[in-house]
Amino acid sequence: MRSLLRLRSFVQPYWKQVSLAFIALTFLTLISLAIPLIIRQVIDQGLVESDARLLITAAIILLVIGIARAFLIYWQRYLTERIAAQVGFDLRNRLYDHIQRLTFTYHDHAETGQLISRTIEDVRSIERFTGNGIVELIHLLLLFFGIVILLFSANARLAIIALLPMIPLVLVTSNFGRKIGDYFLKVDNSLGELSTRIQENVLGVQVVRAFAREPYEVERFNTANRILYNARISVIGEWSKIMPTSHLLVVLSTILILWFGGNLVIAGEMTIGGIVAFNSYLLMLAEPARQLTWLVNMAGEAVAGVNRTFEILDIEPEIQSPADAVTLPQLSGRVQFQEVALAYQGEASHALCEIDLTVEPNQVVALIGSTGSGKTSLVNLIPRFYDVNRGALLVDGIDVRDVNLESLRKQIGIVLQTSLLFSSSISENISFGRSDTTEFEIIEAAKAAQAHEFIESFPAGYDTIVGERGVTLSGGQRQRVAIARALLLDPRILILDDSTSSVDMQTEQLIQKALWELMQGRTTFVIAHRLSTVHRADLILVMENGQIVERGTHRELIAGDGLYREICDLQLRDREKFHEEVRVLDSPAATTYPSPKPQGWEAE
Repeated sequence: MRSLLRLRSFVQPYWKQVSLAFIALTFLTLISLAIPLIIRQVIDQGLVESDARLLITAAIILLVIGIARAFLIYWQRYLTERIAAQVGFDLRNRLYDHIQRLTFTYHDHAETGQLISRTIEDVRSIERFTGNGIVELIHLLLLFFGIVILLFSANARLAIIALLPMIPLVLVTSNFGRKIGDYFLKVDNSLGELSTRIQENVLGVQVVRAFAREPYEVERFNTANRILYNARISVIGEWSKIMPTSHLLVVLSTILILWFGGNLVIAGEMTIGGIVAFNSYLLMLAEPARQLTWLVNMAGEAVAGVNRTFEILDIEPEIQSPADAVTLPQLSGRVQFQEVALAYQGEASHALCEIDLTVEPNQVVALIGSTGSGKTSLVNLIPRFYDVNRGALLVDGIDVRDVNLESLRKQIGIVLQTSLLFSSSISENISFGRSDTTEFEIIEAAKAAQAHEFIESFPAGYDTIVGERGVTLSGGQRQRVAIARALLLDPRILILDDSTSSVDMQTEQLIQKALWELMQGRTTFVIAHRLSTVHRADLILVMENGQIVERGTHRELIAGDGLYREICDLQLRDREKFHEEVRVLDSPAATTYPSPKPQGWEAE
C-alpha cells in the first residue's frame, strides 16, 4: 500500500477541493452518528411516554437532516469525482509526455500494447481509487472511531462483546489486501499482453490474410485471452472467499448484541431505545466492515496500476538535454564523427566501429552497403536518437551531447524508410514539423516533392484525410508526402533513409530531380540501395560490418577493385539480364539477340 503514497504529488495541487470534500465528509459522518441518538429519544420518550410533540419535533429534525445530508452527499461526490478526474488527467498527460521523451533504446524493446494498457487501464484504476476508494476509506475510519466511542459510552461491556467478531474480520481483510495486489498485477500484465496481440494483428492484418493465418492468430489471441481470464478468476476466487466471511462475522456480532443486550434490557440496565440505537450503530459499522473488502480490492487494483505506471515514470531518459545545454544557432552543416563506436543495448557486437569522418557544409554524402552494415545506425547518431559508446559526434564543432535537443532536431530533416503518416489531413501531415507554416509554403513543399499533382487530384485536395498510418495513400504517395514534410523544415542537415524505395522508376526520377535541386545549400546524407541515386554524391561511403570500408567519389571508387565495384558490376549484370529477357519475349521467333552494352554510370 506504500505505493499509493506516491500519488500525493498528483493530489497536492488540488488541496482546496480535497479540504472541502473532507469537510463535507466530516459533516456527513456527524449526521450519520446523530440519527441513532434521535431514534433512541423517539423510542424512549416519544413512544414509551407517549410524547406526540417529541415525535413531530423528531420528524422535522430528521427531515432537515435528510435534506442537509443529500446536499452534502452531492457536493462531496462532485468534489471527489472531480479530483479523481483531474488526477487521472494529469497522470495520463505526465505518462504520455514521459513516453515521448524515452529513448529509442527503450522503445526498441517496449511492447506497444503494454504502454497503451498502462496509459489507459492502469490510470483508470488509480482514478477510481482516488475518487471513491480514498473517500470511502476516510469515511470508514471516521465512522468506525465515532461508533466505537459512542458504543463504549453507552455500555463498555456490551461494546467489547459486539466488537469481538470484528477482530478476525480485520485480520482476514488484511491478509486479503496483501495478496490481492499481486493478483491484480497479473491481471494488468495479462491485459497488456492482450492489447499487444490486438495491436500487432491490426497492424499486420494484410500479412495475416495474405498467408491465410487467421486461425493461427485467433488461437494466439485466445491463449492471451485465456491467461487474462484465469488471472481475473483468481481475483474473483479470493473475493468470493472473503465476502461470505465478512457477512458471517457481522451476523455473529448482531446475534451477540441481541442476546447480551436483550438480557440487559430485561435486567433494566438498558432501555429499549438504547439497545435499538446500539444495534443501529453496529449495523452502521457492519456496512463499512463489508465495504472494507471492496475497498481493499479497489486498493489492490490501484496498487498494481501505480506500480506499473511508476515503473515507466521512474525510467530516466538516457538521452536528454543537459542542464547547461547549448542552444544551437543556425547551423552551417559541418558534421564530424571522431572515432565513433556504437553498440545497441543487449547486443554484444558493435553496430558501428571506429567511424572517423568529416562532412563539410553543403556536401552530399551517400551511404551504401548490405542490410545491417550500419548505414541507418550512422545517420541516427546525428539527431542523437542514440548516443555513441565511444568517441564523439560534432555539429559545427559542438558535441551533440552538449546541445539542446530541440534546437538540434529542428535543423535536421528526416525521411525514413517507412514513411509514417498520422491520421489527419495531408496538409497537417506536411506541416507536422512547423506550426507557423502557411498554405503557400505547404504547396511549394509538395510541388518540390512531386506530390502536388496527385494531392490536387483528390476531391478534398490538401484537406484529404489520409487514414491511420496513411493507409489510404499508396507507398509512393506516402513517401512523397513524407519528403514534403521534411523539406518544409528547410533543414540545414537532410537525412534521406532509402527515401525512394517505395516509388516506381518514373516517380523516382521526378523525386530525384527535385531532391538534387533542394540538396543545394544543405548537408545531405542519402541512404540507398540503387546506385543510380548516389552516383552524383560528393562523397560515397561503402559500409560493411559497421565500418567504412571504402570512401570517395563514384569515379574514384568505380576505378578501384573493391566492394563498390562489385556492387556496380552486380547491378549491371542484373540490368543486362533484364534487357536480354525483354528482347527474347519481344522477338516473334523467340530469337535471342545480343543486348546492348549498358551505359556507364556517369550517364545515369
